Amino acid sequence: MPLMRIELDTDKQTARQIMELHKAGRVHRESRDAAREEVWRRGRTPAAEPTFVGITNGEPARLIYDVDVYPDTTA
Repeated sequence: MPLMRIELDTDKQTARQIMELHKAGRVHRESRDAAREEVWRRGRTPAAEPTFVGITNGEPARLIYDVDVYPDTTA
């Protein structure tokens, strides 16, 4: 299954909070939903829930999600 990497802009404080949630085994539902919506916006269909990968250190901070997507079909 193809994998699509999604990066969402955020601020450093929120990124740290989401990282702490992830380390505690919890999910930040709003950012996960935003990653799924970005996949749809790019014209692909998510095949599974987005997986939190981490955060960037740059400015602006970004949340990184990997999302399995259904392969494109051509007729």
